[in-house]
Amino acid sequence: MLHGLFGGNASEFDVREVQRELDALLVEGEQLRRGFRIVRDLFLFTDRRLILVDRQGMSGRKTEYHSVPYRSITHFSIETAGLLDGDAELVIHLSGSLEPVRREFKRGSDILGVARLLAQGVLR
Repeated sequence: MLHGLFGGNASEFDVREVQRELDALLVEGEQLRRGFRIVRDLFLFTDRRLILVDRQGMSGRKTEYHSVPYRSITHFSIETAGLLDGDAELVIHLSGSLEPVRREFKRGSDILGVARLLAQGVLR
């Protein structure tokens, strides 16, 4: 289940850090656009899909990759950080899944940019 995949707050990182690791997963012409790290797991946006990377076990060597085509996203919402609640939240609903994917983003993360990326993928 994707909804329980990650815990903690997301922080953005340079996707070039994982380009080599993901080259084998990307299809011809697919481009990594943005990435967020949640502890040691990754939440990656390409121009065609989301890739959720779940590093498992103590060493993190066992890795599970979830590919979420934008067309499977039925809707999503964002909540910006408030005065008392310092985290922003992203909620993504997927067709065929009862529970949404929920992620918290640290204050200062570009949550509106994340929503724009999702909209670009979903509305194509």
